[in-house]
Amino acid sequence: MDNRDMLMQVALDLFYSKGYDAVGVQEIVDKSGVTKPTLYYYFGSKKGLLESLLDKGYRNIEESLAAACSHRDSLSDTLYHVARSFFDYTASNRKFYLLMLSLFYSARENEAFQTVYPYIQRYYQRIVQIFEDAAPQLGNMRGRQRQFAVGFTGVLNHHIMMAAEHAAPDGRIEITNEATYEIVHQFMYGIFS
Repeated sequence: MDNRDMLMQVALDLFYSKGYDAVGVQEIVDKSGVTKPTLYYYFGSKKGLLESLLDKGYRNIEESLAAACSHRDSLSDTLYHVARSFFDYTASNRKFYLLMLSLFYSARENEAFQTVYPYIQRYYQRIVQIFEDAAPQLGNMRGRQRQFAVGFTGVLNHHIMMAAEHAAPDGRIEITNEATYEIVHQFMYGIFS
């Protein structure tokens, strides 16, 4: 592993375990075994390191989400594939996804929130588009596509956080296909009621 990758991995571990604001550049470089000038060479700052970490992790989410959003058989089928993509990604990238959520739920003026917000907005817009595309088939949406997108992503993130709380001893998060079906079915019931 080269110095750049080492710094990103150490930063992910520290930001995940302590929180972005509680970790300083000195701690990152000490744990990485490199110097501050090395960190500044690759990333420019702690914020630059976070941006690189988010960009790398988000690209993987975006690829998975793009494939899931391409399922157009029915709204429930598309939402099932989207939910599976979130759950599968989180199962393989627990620290990154939970860090991303914690940054999003931080104070709005916080540097960490400002850095993660564009990434959260990008995947939120993909979810909104699913509901926009389904609007002609679902007459009861009446301009509530954004509301449905917020509700759906909120439900997914809540299940991810609850699964993380009850993770396996190795830290692996698992949400079964059956549970995913039930989550989507319950959400769809709420749309139609």
